[in-house]
Amino acid sequence: MKNLLIVPLLISQTYFSQSVSDNLDKSVKEMLSTSNALSANLSFYVSDENGNLVYEYNGNKGLSTASTQKIFTSAAALETLGKNYQFKTTASYSGKISNGNLEGDFYITSNGDPTLGSWRYENYKPENFKQQLLEAIKKSGIKKISGNLIIDDSYFDFQSTPGGWPWNDLGNYYGAGTFGVNWRENQFDININGNQFKSFSYDLDNVNWINELKTGGSSDQSLIFTAPHSETAMINGILPAGKVTTVSGATPNPPMQLAVEIKKLLEENGISILGKTTTYYNEKIAGKSVSKAPTQNQIFEYKSPTLDKIVYWFLRKSINLYGETLIKTMAKEKRNNPSFETGVDFLKDFWKSKGINPMMINFADGSGLSPQNYVSAKAQVQALLYAKKQNWFDAFYEGFPTQNGIKMKSGTIKDSKSFAGYQTSKSGKNYVFSIILNNYQGGSISNALFKILDNLK
Repeated sequence: MKNLLIVPLLISQTYFSQSVSDNLDKSVKEMLSTSNALSANLSFYVSDENGNLVYEYNGNKGLSTASTQKIFTSAAALETLGKNYQFKTTASYSGKISNGNLEGDFYITSNGDPTLGSWRYENYKPENFKQQLLEAIKKSGIKKISGNLIIDDSYFDFQSTPGGWPWNDLGNYYGAGTFGVNWRENQFDININGNQFKSFSYDLDNVNWINELKTGGSSDQSLIFTAPHSETAMINGILPAGKVTTVSGATPNPPMQLAVEIKKLLEENGISILGKTTTYYNEKIAGKSVSKAPTQNQIFEYKSPTLDKIVYWFLRKSINLYGETLIKTMAKEKRNNPSFETGVDFLKDFWKSKGINPMMINFADGSGLSPQNYVSAKAQVQALLYAKKQNWFDAFYEGFPTQNGIKMKSGTIKDSKSFAGYQTSKSGKNYVFSIILNNYQGGSISNALFKILDNLK
């Protein structure tokens, strides 16, 4: 009797699966038949929670993923570094302290903490870090520094942005690179009235501006152009007239920015610095050498939020800085070489070891900002399925935003869009999916993909 009951159940499940597959296929063909999709490429893959195929369209085709690339980086970081991993920033000195006078240099260094001075975390804001550092200095008995204030940013190599990032992204907040010492998420804000600068979120150190803004339109159509360690920044494009618009840029030299702010903090509290204020790489650029932070005479250690909290914001707000920092951190800790190339190779080897065909994961960075990332929808689904079985999955899943009623990460670059995530239908069926659309020109690309994904509801 039990066997007789199983047969109609299997027939019902098969019919339901075929119905969803047919509806997805119909929606895909309707979208691809529109004029906006004339030269578009699509990779789409849907499975159930056990990995059984529900539907695919060019599932193996590698396309530019944009920020759904973050799925691969965050999952690999949670597994290899651990969800309780914390970055560290320390302060130490060379020489000796005599009667309140530090007869030597004062150092601040980090292993690349991307949250240092971030505004996103309670009790981790810039003021919290500064106050704790100041208290540690006072406790050490230092009242004057006869030597230099040095930010040792040597933990990572000199290259702060991946080679594949477009030039017109680098000066904007989403194009902020990662340094051995990061500060305020390497981002600044400008309040601009029409085309005139009104105020900055904080004083940028030694940056000269060229303002070529024009007014018009009703939205922010501006771009900032600058580069790491540059002393020149340009802003152009169009901003609305008669109103204040906030535009966010990438800080050219975050370690030096921190140095300037720490110097001001100390001087305001009666602690003078007789030497210069500089960074490890600033000295290297000038053709000079400076010692790295000593491991002895450490007076201060500051830990970041745990990695599970960092991954939450990495996925929820799609912070590219976090992705590139995680890539370099895994490269440094697992292969002792903090280059982007090593990090990308490590990430690819990690997912290859989990059974993903390496031909389907042609990574270029850790965040997805590079248009040189080519990944297939099937590979993204395989990564999502792998994550679902791990003990860190809850931290991973929590970071996914809900968009169009679906728990999914999105990605956007010029004329391209991707979504990847998890969905439970009204009937209780659990789906894992990825959809990547490149070169869709005109119209709302998000709405075009939402109509397809609505079949999973």
